[in-house]
This record gives sequence, C-alpha cells and structure tokens, in this order.
Amino acid sequence: MTDQELMQLSEQIGQALKAQGATVTTAESCTGGWIAKVITDIAGSSAWFERSFVTYSNEAKEQMIGVRGVTLETHGAVSEPVVVEMAIGALRAARATYALSVSGIAGPDGGSEAKPVGTVWFGFACANGQGITRCEQFTGDRDAVRRQATAYALNTLWQQFLQNT
Repeated sequence: MTDQELMQLSEQIGQALKAQGATVTTAESCTGGWIAKVITDIAGSSAWFERSFVTYSNEAKEQMIGVRGVTLETHGAVSEPVVVEMAIGALRAARATYALSVSGIAGPDGGSEAKPVGTVWFGFACANGQGITRCEQFTGDRDAVRRQATAYALNTLWQQFLQNT
C-alpha cells in the first residue's frame, strides 16, 4: 500500500469513528508507532485518536499495558496470547472504543523455524467485548514487513469493525 492509500484508508477510518462518536488506540511493537503515525497524519484525528502505546520491549508491554510476564515467558512476544493482552490492555488504559495491537518479527534477524522473519500477530479488541486475532506472514525487507503490517492492521480495523457502521 502506498502512503497515499494508507492516508485514504486512515481518513475513512476517521470518518467512521467520528460518525460513531468512537475512538481507537494502538499497541504497537514491530511497527514502532507507524500505525499511530498514519492515523495522526489526518487533520482532526484528535477527535477519534487520543493515545498510542509503543511497547517494543517485553518490559514496556508489561508496564504500559499490563501484559503478564507469564504470558510473555510461555508464548513469546510474537504470539496470539500476547497480542490479545496487548489489545485489551491498551483498550483499558486508553478507555477507547477500539484497540488494535501488533507484534511481529520484521527482520532481518530474530526469526526462527517456528516464527520466521515476517511473522506478525494482530489483536483487535472492542469495548463491547468483541475481539479477533490474526497471524500473517509477510515478505520483503524490514521496511516492507512493517508497511504491510501497518496496512493490514488498518484494513482489518476498517473491514471487520467499521465499514458497515
């Protein structure tokens, strides 16, 4: 997705959130705040986006959004249980309507046979209790993996939670 396409998608998301009187927050690891950046590139985004959590380290995940140490130790940072706890923790901390979380291996190092470079987990949580998780395998260099993860997170928020509201 190009920068222009990311901006258009973010504008659509913002319009839908504003129409609902809803807000979104993010808990980002491998994307390093890229999702929040795309959101805040839209003028007026403060009406539907107040804060984000860049929790790159395990310690940050625990301290900022309440991911349990036992979850990290048992499953690793790049896992379904961790992105669930990240999304729920961000939702609570921000008192938002929607939260999305992302944790992955952007490379070029850090991959394993079980979790190769390009593996990215996503978590989505709603104040109404609804939530989903997804795992994707992206290709390309570090920048490409992070861009694809950003686009995927925003597309999923749009398609699964906002498009038909």
